[in-house]
Amino acid sequence: MAMIDLYYWTTPNGHKITIFLEETALLYRLIPVNIGKGEQFNPEFLRYAPNNRIPAIVDNAPVDGGAPISVFESGAILQYLAEKSGRFLPLDVRGRAEVMQWLFWQVAGLGPMAGQNHHFVQYAPEQIPYAVDRYVKETNRLYGALNRRLADREFVAGEYSIADMACYPWIVPYERQRQNLDDFPHLKRWFAAIAARPAVRRAYELAKKVNAEARMSEEAKKILFGQTASVVAEPAARARGTKRGARTEKVK
Repeated sequence: MAMIDLYYWTTPNGHKITIFLEETALLYRLIPVNIGKGEQFNPEFLRYAPNNRIPAIVDNAPVDGGAPISVFESGAILQYLAEKSGRFLPLDVRGRAEVMQWLFWQVAGLGPMAGQNHHFVQYAPEQIPYAVDRYVKETNRLYGALNRRLADREFVAGEYSIADMACYPWIVPYERQRQNLDDFPHLKRWFAAIAARPAVRRAYELAKKVNAEARMSEEAKKILFGQTASVVAEPAARARGTKRGARTEKVK
């Protein structure tokens, strides 16, 4: 049995975790969750990821020696794995604070804003100039903040850490975000350094094997965008019904 089960798809948040696992060589089993086909609503996956978003992990060998532990949300997973492995998160209070604030900066700022950029620039059924302008500019502002941070240090928190692993995948699609790395020379230098890391290369090669489809289908867009609570409630209800049926059958 693999130490870590990783429920994964080839998105920036998914890449964060494969990068970490490749960097640390922790034994893991990758379980694809094709979000374009609605597999994120399967009851089994919802057991581990109640927000029906990838990634999620199950640690089959937690440090306390007890039952497996599941974790969802990419930032929480990075922190959990860093603490488990003792890698890429400083133990001293000042170093840890540096890493954690930039990890939170990514999950609260860079990821959501770049995600909205992706939606309105690439996937919206109609171009809304205000929305496109709003998120392209906000992405640009965030790139500027990261560029300033990297002006006097090699990596986001000094030493290479989970903060870098969190940020990098959201910069990879910079051209689709309508950004020019030449405008951010410190960020550009950092970006090239991380892209050259063997573990990062392995993570992205793995992604190509899992999902070779570069374009999002219209059917996938319908599944991914405009979700309501009922989308999750329906498969959950089906699962409950199946379990009730199974119990009844067993009683007979």
